Amino acid sequence: MTSTTETTVKPLKYKLMELVDDVLAHDGFGDIRIEVKILKRRQKEVILHCGKQYRFVVDMPDVAEVHTSKHHAVSN
Repeated sequence: MTSTTETTVKPLKYKLMELVDDVLAHDGFGDIRIEVKILKRRQKEVILHCGKQYRFVVDMPDVAEVHTSKHHAVSN
């Protein structure tokens, strides 16, 4: 991922992990649902549902970058 993409995704990942911790610590049942919508200008809107909704707009990585990073992760 590019640094711009990573910058926009970081708050989303942090909130998701926070919600996972909250659901695991909850004394009962819980669920998390993730909704992704494609926006214009190579962005996506990601909505985290967990009792409340948390909305994030993230930059989409180039398709070539995703394939390259997956290849490096597998080969390393």
